[in-house]
Amino acid sequence: MHLSPDEIIFWQHGYFKLNATIVFTWMLMFVLAVGSKLVTRKLSTGLKRSRWQNLLEIIVTAINRQISEVGLRRPEKYLGFLGSLFLFVASASVFTIVPGYEPPTGSLSTTAALAICVFVAVPLFGIKDRGLGGYLKAYLKPTFIMLPFNIIGELSRTLALAVRLFGNMMSGTMILAILLTVTPFVFPVVMSAFGLLTGMVQAYIFFVLATVYIAAATHTHSLPPEDGAGAAPETKTEAKPGK
Repeated sequence: MHLSPDEIIFWQHGYFKLNATIVFTWMLMFVLAVGSKLVTRKLSTGLKRSRWQNLLEIIVTAINRQISEVGLRRPEKYLGFLGSLFLFVASASVFTIVPGYEPPTGSLSTTAALAICVFVAVPLFGIKDRGLGGYLKAYLKPTFIMLPFNIIGELSRTLALAVRLFGNMMSGTMILAILLTVTPFVFPVVMSAFGLLTGMVQAYIFFVLATVYIAAATHTHSLPPEDGAGAAPETKTEAKPGK
């Protein structure tokens, strides 16, 4: 039983190691890249569409809707980054049905890398949306005394993202390995299905948390109404003839 895919070494030369985390991470990225290329190569705007295009549109629409519900006004700006995070974490769990596969999200190094991606993306989106000065002022609110606490909060939530995803993914793998040893016929099948559900839930939680952090970084106190939204309706009054 392996606590982490980092323990599975395929090749080693001195300090350099090629472990299961690296191998399965690149395999997963390759599968996602090739799959997206194959699905999007013949997109149709007519009524007749392939099943893969329908599935792609369902996923993109659901992600767009979720980003909008969290509070980001233009979800298409964040779709590429947040959608990739969700698909990577979700796919890492789906492929657990393949014999010999070890989810890279079961390694703290992978989850830390994903959390660092969010840590870097939050200020980038915030500065792009609010400007450098506007984003940095958020660290001084409601008073400048909160500056160190806001900085600690940025670092701690990045650590929490990494540890939460790693702990949940590793615990499912460990439970499945233990049940394979104790009862190798019945429970592993049920736990495999449960592991798929847990992995999808963790992908959704990681995606939502990343979206919330970006929404907080890009939030402005006075947002202009879009497409006339929020504007007071015009009322027309007709002059009544005097008696």
